[in-house]
Amino acid sequence: MTSKIFRTVILGAPASGKGTIANRIVEKFGFVHISPGDILRLNVSNGTALGKKAKTYMDEGKLVPDELIIKCVSGRIIEAGNRSWMLDGFPRTVAQAERLQATEPVDAVLNLDVPTDVIIERVKGRWIHLPSGRVYNEGFNSPKVPFKDDVTGEDLVQRPDDKPEIVRKRLEVYHEAMKPVLEFYEKYNLVTKFAGRKTAEIWPEVEKFLLKKTEEVVAKRQ
Repeated sequence: MTSKIFRTVILGAPASGKGTIANRIVEKFGFVHISPGDILRLNVSNGTALGKKAKTYMDEGKLVPDELIIKCVSGRIIEAGNRSWMLDGFPRTVAQAERLQATEPVDAVLNLDVPTDVIIERVKGRWIHLPSGRVYNEGFNSPKVPFKDDVTGEDLVQRPDDKPEIVRKRLEVYHEAMKPVLEFYEKYNLVTKFAGRKTAEIWPEVEKFLLKKTEEVVAKRQ
């Protein structure tokens, strides 16, 4: 039987709205959402061995090493089985991209392009529900009840690595690392850029693209 699984990657700088867009994709298309960053942060919160290793890098605004990220991703892809999936914030290095393309070639790469000044302003009001990874932003994606998750009613938290000075460092590291990754995927004609200052501007274009792209890919595999 030919696989009808759709594999996609969503990329974007820290606080670019990846989490919000990813949640909408899950709701609309039913993709399995695989976010190594949220997996690692949960491990940090729980004080696991993996979390302790990751924390030393995250607290300094550095990217977590490949081996830790790949360990998270591989397990979740296996768990997804025959369901379509979306990687959120991975790959972040060419080595990661090459390994993924060799084992689980993706059908599309969604690249969110949000200006740096917007991102810096966003982190001042960003709150998350750690267990689920749901992201809220005061002013344009506020929770229904302040500081509470819309679904569970549990407390929202601010990430330690969302401090402005750490975010600036993360942005520098991110853009330096992602340029060769994007160039790698552009060789396969897989990258589509979605530019905007607000999630409300970007989401309709992402939705339109995926409606068309998933239909095309599935049709080819039938």
